[in-house]
Formats: sequence, structure tokens, C-alpha cells
Amino acid sequence: MIARTSALLLAAVVAAASTSPAVAQGAPTATEPGASQLALANLPAKNGATLTVTTPAFKAGSDIPFENTQYRGNIFPGLEWTAGPSGTKSYVVILQDGDAMHNGAPIFHWSMINIPSSVTKLDAKLSAPPEGASYGPNIRGTNQPYMGPHTPAGPKHRYHFQVFALDTTIPSDGAGSYDALTGAMKGHVLASGEVIGLGQIAPGASH
Repeated sequence: MIARTSALLLAAVVAAASTSPAVAQGAPTATEPGASQLALANLPAKNGATLTVTTPAFKAGSDIPFENTQYRGNIFPGLEWTAGPSGTKSYVVILQDGDAMHNGAPIFHWSMINIPSSVTKLDAKLSAPPEGASYGPNIRGTNQPYMGPHTPAGPKHRYHFQVFALDTTIPSDGAGSYDALTGAMKGHVLASGEVIGLGQIAPGASH
């Protein structure tokens, strides 16, 4: 009976470890190197209007499950946001790592553009954009699917899932790079918001 109980307890521990972060990694640094260069910081919304952004995968400011990172599965966590104000024609989503810099800017993980104004939710495990929307650029190039965190060893990183309500749509020449995308968005943001998750290195990973 004791042996059976011990086996059940061990199985429960293993199962919990496989579904949630199990590495005690340090908190993010007090200063976020790329904070001032994030899209949200440089694309102010007209009248300061905000969107409330949530995800079913984690609570704001908590750890991102490993299954939503490049370490395990790279599965899109899902996003939902409140509707934009009157005049909203599309939404843009931008994911950046404010604690890692590349060529002087926060690492640009992922984007989705021209999300119809009627859509305020992207399902978890998303495998294709909703009708009318398309993948935007990221650090790897154009038309890129979700690229989740791949946090190195050291302090945890802050990942910003940012959503923008626009009074326009993004033209094809605005989808070629981060600069082109944000340039096309400038002056057209009606409201914006974000949810931040923390990334960390997976157990047993060398990097």
C-alpha cells in the first residue's frame, strides 16, 4: 500500500513538472533594456485609449508555459482583447522581448496584421491567421508564423504581447520589416494594450 502511494505521488510530481515551469530562474532585471523602444512606447494611441489584453495560457506578469516557447512545442498561447473604439478598421499584434536586444532594438518575435475589426480573439494553438488577416514580419523575415520565447540562462525576460487598434489597414509595403510596419501604423493607432509574460530557459536546455 505504501509503495503504491509513493508511486502515485511520484507520478503526480512528474506530471506537474511536465506542464509547468520547473526551474527556479531569477526575476527580470530591474531595468528593461529595450523598454523605450517597444512598439507600445513609440506608437501612442489617440486620446490615450487602451485595450485590455489577456491570454488563457498565463496571468499577466507570470511565467509563460514552456509549451508556448521554442523549447517545447512553440504553441501559440491564445490572445483576447477588448474591442477598439469606433472607427477601428483592423488590429495588429506585435510580440517583442524587451530584455534582449538585436541590432539595437528589442528582439521582434512575431506579428499579425490586418486582423478584421470584428475579431478580438486569437485561439490557442492557432495554426493560421483568421480570414482577412496575415502573418507579418519578425526577426527572421516576412510572413512569419508564431515564434515564441527562447530565453537564455540568466534572469527571466519580459515578453510583450501588444495589440493595436488601427483606423486603417497595413498595405503590402508595410509588411516587409519592423520599421515598415511601425511606419505604416504611425498616426493610426486608436487604442492599444498588452499582456506581459515571463520567459525562462527550459530544464536541461543548454541555451
